[in-house]
Amino acid sequence: MLFRSALTDHDDTGGLAEAAAAARELGIHFVNGVEISVTWQGETVHIVGLGIDPGDEALQAGLAATRSGRVERAKRMSAVFDSLGIEGTFEGASRLAGNPRMISRTHYARYLCDAGHVKSVKDAFRRWLGTGRPCNVAQEWARLDDAVRWINGSGGLAVIAHPGRYALDRRQMRALLSEFRDLGGTAIEVVTGSHTPQDYSVYAKYAVEFGLAASCGSDFHSPAESRDLGGLPPIPAMCEPVWRRLQVG
Repeated sequence: MLFRSALTDHDDTGGLAEAAAAARELGIHFVNGVEISVTWQGETVHIVGLGIDPGDEALQAGLAATRSGRVERAKRMSAVFDSLGIEGTFEGASRLAGNPRMISRTHYARYLCDAGHVKSVKDAFRRWLGTGRPCNVAQEWARLDDAVRWINGSGGLAVIAHPGRYALDRRQMRALLSEFRDLGGTAIEVVTGSHTPQDYSVYAKYAVEFGLAASCGSDFHSPAESRDLGGLPPIPAMCEPVWRRLQVG
């Protein structure tokens, strides 16, 4: 059996070389990837690129532009926390991020947990950082058409990540899938760590209806916050697995 794995960090490809070396040692076929933050009709959507060329200049320029918004957003989030009497969040989240360019809500949530303001990362999102919560500061990310173009232009395949996480009704989801397909998108994550078994069925049907391949992603962020790697069920038999279109053997 050929095992395939991809690393899809948010808006960055800096970890691919290290991940590829680790995969070779374990006999795993490695696929270069990335996950691009997109704003679509006011909703943040993540578009995964699989099989990308990380050296592609247009892709890297797009990712750099997307990353530049992270720090400014993080500072605005910190200002809201300050106004609520919770100080030092930007510095604390930055330390946890390691790479300040990649600071995110998850790093804020981890800091809040470590500092004793909340009991868990999930609680931090529920109280402060989730959709509609006071410290979830809006940010305009990349456009959907740009993200798909960067991925396709670098030789990759564009995939809508964890669609069950988005606050979209049925009409909006169908509009997103239709636009994504027409722009040259390839696949949708059907099985992912943030989906329920019911979601697997829902998005498998969407994949078939819109002529999209299906992918499987862990949505892994850390051992404490994500399902165990390798513990997900197979893609439903009604779907075409995305790796058949990757041409990676």
